Amino acid sequence: MSPTDRSVALTDAPHLAARRLADLSDRAMRSARTGEANAAAGDGIDVVAPATDERIGSVPACDAAAVDAAVDRSRTAQTAWEETPVAERTAVVDRFGDLVLGHREELLDVLQVETGKSRRTAVEELFDVPTGCSFLANEAEAVLGPERRRAAVPGATTATVTYDPVGVVGVISPWNYPLTLSMADALPALVAGNAVVLKPDEKTPYGALALEELLEVAGLPDGVFQVVTGEGPTVGPALIDRVDYVAFTGSTETGRVVAERAGRNLIDCSLELGSNNPLVVLGDADVDETARGAVQACFSNAGQLCLAAERIYVVDSAYDAFLEAFVRETERLSLGTGYDYDADLGSLIDADQLDRVESRVDEAREAGATLLTGGSHRPDIGPFCYEPTVLTDVDPDSTLAREETFGPVVSVTPVPDADAAVAAANDSPYGLNASVWTSDRARGAAIAREIDCGTVNVNDGFLATWGATDAPMGGFGDSGLGRRHGPEGIRRFVEPRTVGVSRVGPLAFPDRIPTEWFVRGAFAAISLGRKASRGARRLKKRIGLQR
Repeated sequence: MSPTDRSVALTDAPHLAARRLADLSDRAMRSARTGEANAAAGDGIDVVAPATDERIGSVPACDAAAVDAAVDRSRTAQTAWEETPVAERTAVVDRFGDLVLGHREELLDVLQVETGKSRRTAVEELFDVPTGCSFLANEAEAVLGPERRRAAVPGATTATVTYDPVGVVGVISPWNYPLTLSMADALPALVAGNAVVLKPDEKTPYGALALEELLEVAGLPDGVFQVVTGEGPTVGPALIDRVDYVAFTGSTETGRVVAERAGRNLIDCSLELGSNNPLVVLGDADVDETARGAVQACFSNAGQLCLAAERIYVVDSAYDAFLEAFVRETERLSLGTGYDYDADLGSLIDADQLDRVESRVDEAREAGATLLTGGSHRPDIGPFCYEPTVLTDVDPDSTLAREETFGPVVSVTPVPDADAAVAAANDSPYGLNASVWTSDRARGAAIAREIDCGTVNVNDGFLATWGATDAPMGGFGDSGLGRRHGPEGIRRFVEPRTVGVSRVGPLAFPDRIPTEWFVRGAFAAISLGRKASRGARRLKKRIGLQR
């Protein structure tokens, strides 16, 4: 694993100056002090660049009163925003996508300064925002429009479903993909007619503040989108207690707390939580191509990716060849913290994350795991940089095998056949993402349907599903509730209302027919209707209109 040149966080940033971060801090401070007299910003929170462990600024540590004031402003602004036609709301989001592209160099610098990720990974993240804007601009109006449904008494009644915004949505986003994961929740909520109050992770507030500014430039009315900075244990509960829906991304442990509090408040929530994602290599896979793909699947963003693979199961007949190719490709990866495109992997986020990764690897090795490559902290490159690491002979009951490490560490295990690989992949309480590698794509898709994850990729690590913005993305089991992307990702932020209209007055027993006769006739009609429906279904199947 070759190093690239070490960076000085702000001095070397080609498109970002310390003054710009100070302006964003001032924006956060002004927002925290606006509103009710008792809204307070509290003490400042220092923001540190992982690449150098140096302080790059501070933002307000808002208290519950500041959150209350922000939600009150949003609730007032939401009333007019809801009345804005959907086409105009999506036009704002579409313009925002253009602005993100136009400010991409500065936003890439902000991403790298805050997270320590490589420039390549920052680009992958930034791509996602305008892509999501395009989907919403193209599809939201149709998704949110009124729908005619099958009536209770066809011909005599109608049934129409309309979709109303829930009100104010609270978004609590993580540090690993601060732009993507905040906007993947905030933007569909906005086009649905809601106001949004975003609480970014305290480690990565500047990207959220920069996007808040761009949304204003795009024409979003004042107060419809606000950023509230602060510590999670303070801001999170206050936000959940005031909003009408909460979208959370983070650990399963914290997600349970969020869901419990949302439940007490009788509000809905969506949760993208922890994972321990499997990658399955079948015996007929092209091992060289699979090894290259597995490196991306496992080590993107130094493994700090909710979709990253941490467990690889390889059918025996391909095991030796795959392992040799995978180790070779892993050792070709470069570590670095510069603002160029030389480095494949950047830094871990902080000392706590470094300790987590090191302890998991040490524990696994003490229990008998074999280290094939990596396994070392690289302070010569950056204070929290860690080599991409491949282990075999990992105890299946170890913490590394059972829980999410969230770092550049992967275990590789041989299995006798595809059935054993699927069984091993499903031996987990988590179910977020998986991948299957094979030369037989149809077989791969069939096996994918046997793996208990919300998204499963064939011959790709995660982009084939995550990049499909028209398809839902989310987890099974302990990996969360609800879905991002697709129509499902928009409609989580609305309340469906059914309006039924009778063309014949009240539906009741008729006065002019004996009730017993009417009941017999009604049941006969239902029986005939069911037979007709079955006949229609059979005909559709016969002519290929229904599967």
